[in-house]
Amino acid sequence: MPTAAGADIVIPARPEPFAIRVASTALVVVDMQNAYLSPGGYLDRVGFDVSGSPPVIAAAARVLRAARAAGMFVVHLQNGFSADQKEAGGPTSPVWHKSNALKYMRAHEAERGRLITHGTWDHEIVEALAPLPGEAVVAKARYSGFAGTNLEQLLRARDATALLLAGVNSNVCVESTLRDAYHREFFALMVHDATLQAGPRAIHEASLFNVESFLGWTATSEAVAAALSPGS
Repeated sequence: MPTAAGADIVIPARPEPFAIRVASTALVVVDMQNAYLSPGGYLDRVGFDVSGSPPVIAAAARVLRAARAAGMFVVHLQNGFSADQKEAGGPTSPVWHKSNALKYMRAHEAERGRLITHGTWDHEIVEALAPLPGEAVVAKARYSGFAGTNLEQLLRARDATALLLAGVNSNVCVESTLRDAYHREFFALMVHDATLQAGPRAIHEASLFNVESFLGWTATSEAVAAALSPGS
């Protein structure tokens, strides 16, 4: 875990407590968009179950409120493509082949430019988690928030050494971002009830196993919010 020297708070976490300084910690909210959480959004339309979204949104909102009140740096990641899909790279890029949204739009020409496309409802961050003025919003077109973005620059500029991650999907973009954070020497904690998997629940449990065993730490939204808001 991060050194407890000078720590402001200690979050009850697994596999051991997570000690941080608020000034050197950032909350990274990953892709909390209609595409991944809302009925009629991209995941719902391609056959993934999004019925578990409401409690995840509520848990993420709990952490977001506490982080804002504590004065923590907040970054919102927002995944998607421009209408001409220039970020997809075409058939020479793996994302062109593996993105379910891109595959769906190729198979349904009338849907082109509607799924996780800049400027659409699908691409928007859900209202309950909408960024406030001054909060960083990092656009991305790959699973990891570090891939082709200025996320690391934003974090280093604020001397961030620890990250709290909430968002979707736990087994795809959240885990990918957390893995890249690990390889960039950030201490990272997944707020596990503020994340939602794409696929069966066992997939979420596998991500938690990976994080706790190899990559970082996990905690509940209640534990994080209570640690950030002592006495409230």
